[in-house]
Amino acid sequence: MLVRDAMSTVVLTIGPHHTLRQAAALMSARRVGAAVVYDPDAGGIGILTERDILNSVGLGQDPDTELTDDHTTTDVVFATPAWTLEEAARAMAHGGFRHLIVLDGDEPAGVVSVRDIIRCWAPAREHIPA
Repeated sequence: MLVRDAMSTVVLTIGPHHTLRQAAALMSARRVGAAVVYDPDAGGIGILTERDILNSVGLGQDPDTELTDDHTTTDVVFATPAWTLEEAARAMAHGGFRHLIVLDGDEPAGVVSVRDIIRCWAPAREHIPA
């Protein structure tokens, strides 16, 4: 099975000057655990995850003043839609992260998460009596 079969095509893209509260509200509304951060001035793509927001709040930082730019991971490993799920899982395990931005050419085409991979690998849910 390939990344294109598992990835979410709902890509939340935010800018580097959103506050963490704005980013969290957008992520919550879209029900996603990561946002692609695009900075047209710097020309780069980064990722902001729920863990990044949690770490900031845990440090006592104000989510209304902290900007995504200061919490974005810019050293990103990107997947392609043609990667196997094994390749994606290996990259995540090696890098210690749970989300991969999927690029089609230079454009974000989706995000694949550990949860997406598990859904593909795990058998369909069966009713288990209590």
